[in-house]
Amino acid sequence: MNQLTEKTIACPYCGEHIDVLLDPADLNQQYIEDCQVCCKPINFLVFENSDEELSVTVSSDDESCGFSNY
Repeated sequence: MNQLTEKTIACPYCGEHIDVLLDPADLNQQYIEDCQVCCKPINFLVFENSDEELSVTVSSDDESCGFSNY
């Protein structure tokens, strides 16, 4: 069964915490969603962590903002 996983991420632009749903169908896929607060594009990469749970790496288009794993 493919269940959605909820994660809380911090926007790499404004720092606001946002709840996102991760879909197992997106495993190893990269996509862009706009921040619900500042509307800037966040890059998402969904992966499976060592515990076989869905996790996500988020980054901005601006390299100075870096990236974070959740």
